Amino acid sequence: MKRILTFLLLASFAVIISCNNSGSNNNTASESAEDNSLQKVKDAGKLVLGLDDTFAPMGFRDENGEVVGFDIDLAKEVASRLGVTLEIKPIEWSSSILSLNKGDVDVLWNGVTINEARKQQINFSKPYLNNRLVIVKAIDDAAINSKDDLAGKVLGVQVGSNDEALTADPASKNAKEIRRYDVNVNAFLDLQAKRIDAVIIDEVAAQYYISEKKAPFVVVDNSPLTEELYGVGFRKSDEKLLAEVDRILDEMKADGKAAEISQKWFAKDIVLK
Repeated sequence: MKRILTFLLLASFAVIISCNNSGSNNNTASESAEDNSLQKVKDAGKLVLGLDDTFAPMGFRDENGEVVGFDIDLAKEVASRLGVTLEIKPIEWSSSILSLNKGDVDVLWNGVTINEARKQQINFSKPYLNNRLVIVKAIDDAAINSKDDLAGKVLGVQVGSNDEALTADPASKNAKEIRRYDVNVNAFLDLQAKRIDAVIIDEVAAQYYISEKKAPFVVVDNSPLTEELYGVGFRKSDEKLLAEVDRILDEMKADGKAAEISQKWFAKDIVLK
């Protein structure tokens, strides 16, 4: 009888110890999974921004080689209010999500279109800018006046979200060819040389390029392939950093700083409230 009681007591102790160890392991796992994304940026003293440094006016190099732009000014102000500096890191845009998820950068901030495919891989801030994907043609081209006129034409588009949006639109199905470019500038060069018939591009980038370069192009009126929203891209795990950037952007909209930056680059306030 004593042996049976001793056995039962030992078994009970084993169960208790096992439960305690299990709880300890769960706590350890919970601690290791804790989101320290905001604190990590603060401890590093910098917010690392990944971008395509040819995407004017969002983020691009000026005549002195310095990266400037609407998104750059927004991000610098956000970083300042976070109490850190902004580090700008040009990356290959076609593999931008890979660079973010590998930890090469903290955010993607360069006119990043919010779409369902990207939302499967990364999280986004609240949308801060509206944009349209439009057709740009040579100013003397009378053949393209709507997206229905893209049939039989050679189109240029940057690899990435614009590429995805174009191929998703039924208007692209009858195109003769779709040529994909790493940067929009090369597509415009081919358009000017008449190697392609039209460029499919974000409207803000198109209007800025045409204005700055005095390019012989025009945006086809009333022909958007899609309406788009821009947001800042974050790793799925970085919820605290995302929430703080959202908070600061809301603060900047309320106190007028976002509108001031928009006036500088677009001569009007186009920031979403």
